[in-house]
Amino acid sequence: MFEIEKGLHKKGAKLIAGIDEAGRGPLAGPVFAAAVILPEKVDFKYVNDSKKLTEKQRNLALQEIKEQAISIGIAMTSVNEIDQINIYRATRETMLAAIRQLKIKPDFLLIDAMPMETEIPAQSVIKGDEKSLSIAAASIVAKTTRDKYMLEMDAIFPEYGFKSNKGYGTKEHLDAIEKHGVTPIHRRSFDPIKSMIKEKRVHYYIPKARNVIK
Repeated sequence: MFEIEKGLHKKGAKLIAGIDEAGRGPLAGPVFAAAVILPEKVDFKYVNDSKKLTEKQRNLALQEIKEQAISIGIAMTSVNEIDQINIYRATRETMLAAIRQLKIKPDFLLIDAMPMETEIPAQSVIKGDEKSLSIAAASIVAKTTRDKYMLEMDAIFPEYGFKSNKGYGTKEHLDAIEKHGVTPIHRRSFDPIKSMIKEKRVHYYIPKARNVIK
């Protein structure tokens, strides 16, 4: 998975940033992106395409990345902004923001499937998290960061099962929307939520009173 990077190193690129996103498709929660610059030599045991890893393996891979990466940048775009500018633009802007968060400016970008015009030379790689170790590392950082966020949202909105579905449109999640309503972290521009609101088939979430006094 390091062949693309090796080729770029031979051409003179020294600081190659892999960029990927997490959360483009869910019905709830922000979209996250990460940019990761790896050294020319790494010693990874767990880093791989994030979709092929278990949650435990992803967390172990995250520690490897944190220990060995030259720089890591992370960015997030809110649900409100996703609804305002659409998910494609939001994903692109989040990726650009993640690049800006790097402490060291890269001299080449490897971007997962997203064509972008930047001042830095870049290459869009289809299925990049399978072909590029730098993109795979960025994918792991973005996904684990977003999963942690959705776990926090699960504590606030326990009715929706965000701990397990991470905001994706599972049957249980859709049933919860029908029953409990649309929360502030649901994407109202996404169907079926958009249609449900338009047809007045769903109300807005009302938090339940919780007994916090012991």
